[in-house]
Amino acid sequence: MSLAELQRLEAEHVVSSYARMPVEFVRGQGSRLWDAEGREYLDFLCGISVTSLGHCHPSVVAAVREQAGTLMHVSNLFYTEPGMKLAQALSRSSLGGKVFLCNSGAEANEAAIKLARKAKPGGEVLVVHGAFHGRTYGALSATPQESKQAPFAPLVPGFAAVEPTAQALADAVHEGTAAVLLEPIQGESGVNVLGDEVLAAARAACDEHGAALIFDEIQCGMGRTGTLWAYEQTGVIPDALTAAKALGGGLPIGALVTGPRLADVFQPGDHGSTFAGGPVVARAALAALEHTSEKALLGAVIERGEQLARGLAELAHVLCVRGRGLMLACELDISAPEVVRRALLEQRLVLNATGPATVRLLPPLTVSEAEVAEGLRRLGEALG
Repeated sequence: MSLAELQRLEAEHVVSSYARMPVEFVRGQGSRLWDAEGREYLDFLCGISVTSLGHCHPSVVAAVREQAGTLMHVSNLFYTEPGMKLAQALSRSSLGGKVFLCNSGAEANEAAIKLARKAKPGGEVLVVHGAFHGRTYGALSATPQESKQAPFAPLVPGFAAVEPTAQALADAVHEGTAAVLLEPIQGESGVNVLGDEVLAAARAACDEHGAALIFDEIQCGMGRTGTLWAYEQTGVIPDALTAAKALGGGLPIGALVTGPRLADVFQPGDHGSTFAGGPVVARAALAALEHTSEKALLGAVIERGEQLARGLAELAHVLCVRGRGLMLACELDISAPEVVRRALLEQRLVLNATGPATVRLLPPLTVSEAEVAEGLRRLGEALG
């Protein structure tokens, strides 16, 4: 089926909620994608930090194939081994509490909000400007961006937003605060790193007032910054974290992971999901988590991230580079959407723009030194 035919089907039958690029991808392997015409692309977006081990990682593919041929679904009314083992692995790799599995990042944040409200009934949830926590109603209410919230008002009450500074958070947390929800690195607003002093101030304020500190690591977790979890580089331990995106190795999954204090807040009937933690996606996530936890891989993330950041800073039209590990953005003095379009259509490099002047780069954690150099060359050509 041609691209024109796909676009016709979309126009006639698909809700107009996406602005797609005019490319149909049909195959992926490692850091590469191929379109319907057989042209090869270098992927520095990873489906927005999803295929972080590269496309079709052999271990993930093998796990999915084996499990899909054995058992695909029975619901959470019964036990299956993959889901229980995944919860164990997530807990042991992070906060040591308990895990609620779900199907997406937004669902993980919804669970986190409910958990905090159950632990402190009626409490306010505090977030910071620039945050993005999802598009379902609770997660959207925690996303203080006018363009995303305004069309769907009224939103869920009980949310407040402040500037992402240590002082603003210290002043805003009070006895009626149920939780502070933060991304250690804000992805959708342009890869803005919250300083360690900001996270430490949030931790101190939550401790003082009995609020839960929740880190949204949906984009910045799973090895993206050079440690398995982003909080490990900050010196601040949250009471809970949320994960998704790269966790499934390419399949849809989300998780809320608690520390010991919040581990037993939810009781049977408080929350649930039909498909959550199903055998196929749990097997994929176990494989992805195992490989992402490897010290050699995480060390390479730091090395390749440093290589990429240095190279970006040397390109024409780049004003600054920010981020950590292989979660980077560069600010331009020309149109980022135009650069991203040229990179895709002329240089066959997959990126995205998070704003009028911001290009975001999320290469596979498995990207090679040569591929980073190739990506920089292609981006340089697109920049002109």
